[in-house]
Amino acid sequence: MPAPLAARETVTVIVTEEWVASGSARFVPAGLAVERQAIARYGPFRVIDGRRAALVDVTDSASPAQFGAMLRDFPAIETLEMVECPGTEDDRANLALGRMIRAAGIATHVPPRGSVRSGAVELFLAGADRRIDDGAEFAVHSWIDEDGREARDYAPDAAIHAPYIAYYREMGMDEAGARAFYAMTNSVGFADAKWLRAEEMRRWLGQEPAPEGPAPASGARPSDHRAPRIAYLDLGVALP
Repeated sequence: MPAPLAARETVTVIVTEEWVASGSARFVPAGLAVERQAIARYGPFRVIDGRRAALVDVTDSASPAQFGAMLRDFPAIETLEMVECPGTEDDRANLALGRMIRAAGIATHVPPRGSVRSGAVELFLAGADRRIDDGAEFAVHSWIDEDGREARDYAPDAAIHAPYIAYYREMGMDEAGARAFYAMTNSVGFADAKWLRAEEMRRWLGQEPAPEGPAPASGARPSDHRAPRIAYLDLGVALP
């Protein structure tokens, strides 16, 4: 399964001196803005008000039940703000959670500086309406199984690929699009990451036309991302 693109041990720290030295506004005390606004907490979910919740941490096997409890208590929630989403520790539970988001008709929204990585990308795709603000970022990488094998270690027609392609089809992609997106997510190894800007992810969703100028280098991060490592936190982003 894909591992979260951030270490769980770093949930309350600012990582890399290079980022601190850059003076980036991204690095404020972890979770400060979201936690300040939250009126209820359910695992990695924070209820902001009667109509909005935020995802601010790794999902795991308990997340579907926590999401269900949140909707039971706040049935009018209509938008999931994806603020700091490192990924998942349980692929099966994560796909089940995505289907719950879609079945509930909840929109997904990545605000400026929102970060959606690894298995959290599947949750973003689950939105009944999917909105990406400029300045948002995404990252994907190959899954890895319990034996240390990655997607590329299996034949293209191996059954292990089918659940992901079926999920993308459920989320609205046609067969060709689902296979292309799945191949893109596995185009870099488990220990690496392919970073996508807001406009690049919009193009995968058919929401933005292809650029007229030269395309950016594949997998390149936006120019303000000088730190080479993946693990970082951005829980202080203020929600709109």
